[in-house]
Parts: sequence; C-alpha cells; structure tokens
Amino acid sequence: MAGTDLVVIGAGPGGYVAAIRAAQLGMKVVIAEKDACGGTCLNYGCIPTKALYKNAQVMGYMDRSREFGIEIDGYRLDMEQVQARKNKIVKTLTGGVEYLLKSNKVAIEKGCAKIIKAGLVEVTGKDGTVKRLETKRILIASGSKSSRLPIEGMDLEGVITSKEALDMKTVPEEIVIIGGGVIGIEFAGIYQSFGAKVTVVEFMPHIIPNVDVEITSRLKSLLEKRGISIMTGSKVEKIEKKGNNLSVQVDAGGKKQVLSCGQVLVSTGREMDADGLNLDGAGVRYDRKGIKVDENYETNVPGIYAIGDVTGRVMLAHVASEEGKTAVERMAGEKTEVDYSLIPNSIFTFPDVSSIGLSEEQAKEQGIEYITSKYQFSGNGKALTMGDAEGMVKVIAAKDKSRLLGVHIIGPNASDLIAEAAIAMNGMFTVEEAAGVMHGHPTLSEAFDEAVSNLLGKAIHMPPVKNR
Repeated sequence: MAGTDLVVIGAGPGGYVAAIRAAQLGMKVVIAEKDACGGTCLNYGCIPTKALYKNAQVMGYMDRSREFGIEIDGYRLDMEQVQARKNKIVKTLTGGVEYLLKSNKVAIEKGCAKIIKAGLVEVTGKDGTVKRLETKRILIASGSKSSRLPIEGMDLEGVITSKEALDMKTVPEEIVIIGGGVIGIEFAGIYQSFGAKVTVVEFMPHIIPNVDVEITSRLKSLLEKRGISIMTGSKVEKIEKKGNNLSVQVDAGGKKQVLSCGQVLVSTGREMDADGLNLDGAGVRYDRKGIKVDENYETNVPGIYAIGDVTGRVMLAHVASEEGKTAVERMAGEKTEVDYSLIPNSIFTFPDVSSIGLSEEQAKEQGIEYITSKYQFSGNGKALTMGDAEGMVKVIAAKDKSRLLGVHIIGPNASDLIAEAAIAMNGMFTVEEAAGVMHGHPTLSEAFDEAVSNLLGKAIHMPPVKNR
C-alpha cells in the first residue's frame, strides 16, 4: 500500500489513539493489529478487570445488605454469567474502537506486523497472506506482555497470569498471588470477594511500590481486615505439585513457609512485547526494558517511532494514549509534550487508591520543603450514606503554599476524584486558589476541599490542627 503517511503497529490505547489523531491532522494512516482492536488494556487488562471488579463490589454490597436494611435469603455467584457480562462489555468497546478508526478513514490491517526497514512493513494475515505497506513513517505501539520469574514450577498446571485469571470458570478455594503490585492487589480483592482465600506474596517491604507509603500501609490494613493475607518482604522460591493442589515455598524474611493452594497467579510485572517485529533486522535500538526513543518518540532509525509500554517507561494505558497523540503531533510540527510528573494512577481495590504527583517519600528524597494535610472520609456525609467511609484524602503542598505537590486518595471513587487534583495541579493552582473552588454538597469531592482548606487553617469539618 503505497502513499501512506503513517503505519501504526498495534491498536491498543496508544496505537489507535495515535492513528485517529494522525488522521485528524490530515495523514493517510494504516493500523496493523494481530489481535482484537483495543490491545491488552481493552481485551485482557483494564476493562475486563474492572468488569470483574464491579461484580466483586456488588458481592460486597450483598454481603453487607443487612447494613442497608435489606434481607437476602441466599444467593450465589454465577461465573458463566459473570464472564458473559465481561465479554459483552469488551466486545462492545472493541467494536467501538474499530468504528472510530474506520470513521476517521484509518485502514485496518489484521495480522502480524514485521518491520523490514524504515518505510516498509509486512503484515501477515491469519490465512498466511502477506501485504507490504510502504510508508513515510512507522509508529510501534505493540504494548507489553506478562513477565515471568525464573522460579521452579512456573510452568505447572494451575500457575496462571492475569490473562488466564480474567477467564476463570471457577473460583479456587485458595489462591496465592505472587506480586503485590497493582495487578496482584486488584485480583486479590476480586478473588476474595468471590469467595477464595487469598494470600499475596510481595518481595518489597510494601505493597504497590511507588505509591505513598502511608496510603499503601492503610490499604494493607484494610485488605487484611477483609481477610486477605499479605506477606511483604517475602520471596517465592519454588512451586510444586502436591496431589490436586500446588505447594508454594516462601522465604518470609528468613523464615521458610509452605502455602497450599489450587491456583498461583503470577503478577510480577510486564515487559515489552516486540515479538515478530524484527527490531534487530530493522536496526532499532532497545534493551531489556524497552525500545529507546528521543523527545519526539523517534528511535535511532529515522522514520521509526515508538510509544507506550513497548518503550518500558510508564506502563499505563492513558500514558500510552498521551504519548500517541504527542508523537503524531510532533510529526506534524506541533510542539506538544507529555508531563510525566503529573500522571494520575489508580488501583481498583477495596477501597480504591489513586494518586498524582509526588509521594511524601519522594518529596523528602528531593529535599523539597513541604506540608501535608489529611481528611478522613469518615467525616464526609456522602461517604457515610454510601456505607463506604474508610480511607482519606492526603494532600502534599509546597511549604510556601505556592502549589500542590501530590494528592493521594484511598477511599470511595478515588479513581474519579483524582481528576480534580490533576486539573488543579496541571493548572498550577496555589493552595489558596485550590481551596477557593466551591464544591457541591453532599459529594465525595468535599473531602478534597477539606484537605486543601486545612493547609490554610480553613477546614470546617475537622478540628483545628495545632502548630500548622
């Protein structure tokens, strides 16, 4: 296909967004995808996980129905229906992505892409037919895949990744989750709500590294209160088959333990997926972490670009989307950029956790003078009416109150509430300006208002803080 301005490899949240934005800028675009449109996020990650999360949340409300004055005499989880609902949501969204691409006149080529050289891509369809695409530029957005640790027994039946966990037909009585990062903790909440006994084994001293430690410590306590066992500072050494179960050998800070379970979920991170792209043959430079790019997202080979997880920088869907837009805008001569210091990050667990900006630990490491404020959801009327008042909003600000440095939320709808902090921080609001925004009542957003106002000694619904 000659005369193409851009070939995008991968129709995930980075690739399809880049393709549509490029088309808006007047480019003739082709996108190549070996699987369904939407990539890992839509098909095997963000969306299906959140569908199961909602099922788990409903189960939680069912378990607490008496608290709301509702008597329920018996109910059960129908995994077939759970999966049908999840699959319907995914199908709706993948179809939507295809529609958006086509409506923007982006040509879709289904098959495995191989970069022959700059300006030339081959796409091999499932039927074996090969199509050659000549293009001015190539954008690699092939995403990532689950990484596996070199632990004996990782190939045993019953040892799964997040991809298999999303298609669970039955819920095991007991499951061990290796890795207490975002993926592991989200699945811990889902499996526990579905009735499994869950143990999380995390090598680091805290779950969900890179999130404010006060927040993750609070989350760990709340998850343990729900019945989830969390072993931090622990290492899985070996997995063995013992009858119908799996035996997981763990070194918990020098103390050996053996955990018996029906399934082991490996959620120890992700690595770039460049299978079949022929990076070496095309001369594209990369290392174990990912493809190397410059400020324009261009690789060492002129005309070949890369964005998203495949670069190994920040593996989040919305970051890939922003990088995709920025990359093609820069191709068109626009000088846009991604602010990597202000990336909202959310963990969908029980309760939700979301953050943006610096953690308190990072502020200390950078030698920044700062002040903090916290407001508990137990004092928020809307949270109390929801029966979901665990958690808090924590705000970190410059000591001179000239700007907000970081906002961390653990509690109801944290993933939505963090957007207000993102707007305030992107807008470079001072503490005074952020506190001057009127909030509706009764809303969860009032918790953010109270936390910010408290930095000025103006919070109404909490006792005054001495020596501010």
